[in-house]
Amino acid sequence: MQPELDLGPLELQTFGICLALAFIACGALLARRFAELGRPADWAYEALFAAVVGGLIGARVDYLIQNWERVSDDLVGALLSGSGLVFFGGLAGGALGVALWARWRGFLGLALADAAAPTLALGYAIGRVGCQISGDGDYGVASDLPWAMAYPEGAVPTTEVVHPTPVYETLAMGVATLVLWRLRDRVRPGMLMALYLLLAGVERLLVEFIRRNDVVLAGLTVPQLVSVAMIAAALGWIALAGGIRGEQHLEGRSA
Repeated sequence: MQPELDLGPLELQTFGICLALAFIACGALLARRFAELGRPADWAYEALFAAVVGGLIGARVDYLIQNWERVSDDLVGALLSGSGLVFFGGLAGGALGVALWARWRGFLGLALADAAAPTLALGYAIGRVGCQISGDGDYGVASDLPWAMAYPEGAVPTTEVVHPTPVYETLAMGVATLVLWRLRDRVRPGMLMALYLLLAGVERLLVEFIRRNDVVLAGLTVPQLVSVAMIAAALGWIALAGGIRGEQHLEGRSA
């Protein structure tokens, strides 16, 4: 594990480096999709900047809420810390940031939601690489599987051999990225976002069974409860739309 890189006077957080790489990769993917839709490619980076700002605020607020007893004595330090970013809070905050940007640009609608779906999956996959490299405590419970590992040098160290759940999530959401990208222009408007909610919800629901988060209700953790809501919303969305496949209207690329 390598939470930090010391480069002389510079000390870089490896998680931060992965976030920067995620920003670049997601920007490139979104710019390509915007070009296919006949929109300026530069809009991709505007949208991502809005997502990053909103996501960081949302992730930090979510972390503070979930860990209030631990951080209430040093709120300023917790706010400025480089660790403690919660995905679901980041997703909500990022969505709000992008919605505000899209309203300003006059591009708030299903086309934007669908363009964001594979981008969200890709960003999550790369972000979990950062979790794995930094050993930030997102690992799972004890395991004797051949690929289980310890994180003695992690930001949240453990010498116990555990499930490397960030690796599982990177692989799962990497596949989800490919699936969502291949399905663009082949499903009804809005269905890519519905599928993203479904895939991301199922992935997180399952991986939480081998992670270390506390159970809060009906044997489920907070992320699992949010995942159930995501899955229900996705299935309801798909049902109301009359199914996934259907007539697709395009402004740029043809199916």
